[in-house]
Amino acid sequence: MAIGGTKRIITAILTILTTAAVTLTGACASDPRTEIVVWSWEPSMTALARAFEADNPDIRVTVRDTSGYSNLNAAIQDGYGLPDVAQIEYFALPQYAVSGQLLDITDRVAGYDGYYTPGTWSSVQLADRVYGLPMDSGPMAFFYNKDVFDQAGVDASTIRTWDDYYEAARKLKKIGVYITSDAGDASFYAAMIWLAGGRPFHTSDDGKTVTIDLDHDEGTRTFTEFWQRMIDEGLVDTSAATWSHSWKKQVGSGQIASVFAGAWMPSLLLADVPGGAGLWRVAQIPTADGEPANAENGGSALTVLQSTRKPDAAMRFVDYVCHSEDGIAERVAGGAFPADNATLSSEDFLERTTVRDSRGIDVPYFGGQQYNKVLSQAAEYVSTDYEYLPFEVYARSDFSSTVTDAYEWSAAKRHYEDVKDRIEAGETKRNGDALTLPEHPGKRITLMDGLESWQADLKEYGFNQGFTIE
Repeated sequence: MAIGGTKRIITAILTILTTAAVTLTGACASDPRTEIVVWSWEPSMTALARAFEADNPDIRVTVRDTSGYSNLNAAIQDGYGLPDVAQIEYFALPQYAVSGQLLDITDRVAGYDGYYTPGTWSSVQLADRVYGLPMDSGPMAFFYNKDVFDQAGVDASTIRTWDDYYEAARKLKKIGVYITSDAGDASFYAAMIWLAGGRPFHTSDDGKTVTIDLDHDEGTRTFTEFWQRMIDEGLVDTSAATWSHSWKKQVGSGQIASVFAGAWMPSLLLADVPGGAGLWRVAQIPTADGEPANAENGGSALTVLQSTRKPDAAMRFVDYVCHSEDGIAERVAGGAFPADNATLSSEDFLERTTVRDSRGIDVPYFGGQQYNKVLSQAAEYVSTDYEYLPFEVYARSDFSSTVTDAYEWSAAKRHYEDVKDRIEAGETKRNGDALTLPEHPGKRITLMDGLESWQADLKEYGFNQGFTIE
């Protein structure tokens, strides 16, 4: 090839490369903002990101809708693809803090402790270090169908103790109704242990030693013995898993008359059981001795990942969502229950009598009751010294493989006895064929049996993860 032709080719290549470089430079220059990536399942997070960007034009926020922890765990395992900011539930936060995945923001939030309720503030700390800011909270409360309780001759607003609750359950059973359901919900069980004063888990300040004491912890045994009695007498529906289609149907029909749940429940009741509007009310959750006590069930923090290269920008966003009036107001308007004291004590919040549905329509779901007054007070009763395991995500998954056996045995035993009674009464199938007696469920499995199996699994898992187990 001639020298001139070679020069022309080289010149053409250089022109292409120069054009590409200019194009790339222009693309970068078109959006010089610092980008942060946020993983969250909060419905209002995208709106929060846009509002934050309006006030902080130097930062661009990309929100990715994620729930659960499988994606986060996979990114941690792979070592890339992690977000800058992640929504993490309170029960899961210690697991990621102990393993060094979360940025210690203690020095960045000096003086914030009085801003939040004691229960939520304690939930974002480990060994007196802060690893996130509270987004919302879930103090437990007693949600009940007043119409059904009235039919049974029970004034649910007077229920203070577990004995009161037990007697109410017996009266409801007489009209063919369960007072509640529980098919083996780990979050519910943990909250009730907390409520009863149980403290079965402890992690040392250095995060290396974990104590697990489910079989001897007094609060754990107190609740377990009470709940076993409720289940043994057929007062709790152990077949309808919370949030299942069956559960929604039975709550809607009044077959399940009440729920112990976090303060986030109003908007979910409206969404899942819209026909209950006007029939339901809220009261403080009963306790073993009737003295005020409470626990958190649910709620999340917004955290900054240790791996981020943009901690300042990430923290500015976390602060906006969790610590600014505008950010908090946006989430509360969408149905979140607040974690900050200012909102919980505000007149507008306390005097609210309606719940907003997905269309933006305010519905008097609780019959005109100022339900937030009850829920705000419930937050004040939450104790602050309960500890989650540093592998709580696994623990809750394993609950369904161990403790749930007791629920399944109870449901099978009740079905067996029901069919047996019908056979003895001479009942047949609709076509006249004889009823078939199901297989006997076998040796009784108690809740304590399940807890002991769960404890054994947790100790083995913790040891295999490198913790010293006591």
